[in-house]
Amino acid sequence: MADKRFSELAADGLWHNNPGLVQLLGLCPLLGVSSSTVNALGLGLATILVLVASNLAVSLIRNAVTEAVRLPAFVMIIAAVTTCIELLMQAYTYELFLILGIFIPLIVTNCIILGRADAFAAKNPVLPALVDGFMMGLGFALVLLVLGMLRELVGQGTLFADMHLLLGPVAADWTWVVFANYKEVLFVILPPGAFVFMGLLIALKNVIDTHIKARMAARDSAPVATGSKRVRVTGTID
Repeated sequence: MADKRFSELAADGLWHNNPGLVQLLGLCPLLGVSSSTVNALGLGLATILVLVASNLAVSLIRNAVTEAVRLPAFVMIIAAVTTCIELLMQAYTYELFLILGIFIPLIVTNCIILGRADAFAAKNPVLPALVDGFMMGLGFALVLLVLGMLRELVGQGTLFADMHLLLGPVAADWTWVVFANYKEVLFVILPPGAFVFMGLLIALKNVIDTHIKARMAARDSAPVATGSKRVRVTGTID
């Protein structure tokens, strides 16, 4: 039963209730930062860490806080975790931190973080809260990553440029020039391009969901074939 429960949490976070494609939460950083793969991956990882840590802390204190201070306590927890992630980025990925700018501290106000803390972590034990936080964060990060890759590819003709800002010198040569002598498409790099590609991703998900529902409906409504059966009779018939 627990495995089924965790599989449902995974399916909700990655697809059925994806924060970016279904709930449409956290659109400000989703659209503002996803101009490149490294930016999207950096913010996605930061969001996962904040979601997991805040869900853990909220689940641990869920029976110790009263209704009057519940939301302020959750916000303080999220702010403390976000500050820790911000300090870590300043220490180890300072250049990327400068590029992401205000969007890192704005994780505190991200509706995904507070929403999962209040709607799930505050009502469930530690392990389900951790799984929910990780899956919701992973679903958000994957949408952010796909959007960043698409915008970088169409806007600049490259993939995985400047990955050393996040992963260090080992990723210095990861830049993949897909289109040589490519002229940048400024519209795609700017936020209006993010709206267009986000709309296309949402439309694609809706098409896939409609196709899956149609196949399931056709399978459920298919008539069951009934045919004559041969019966073997042994013995003597008078």
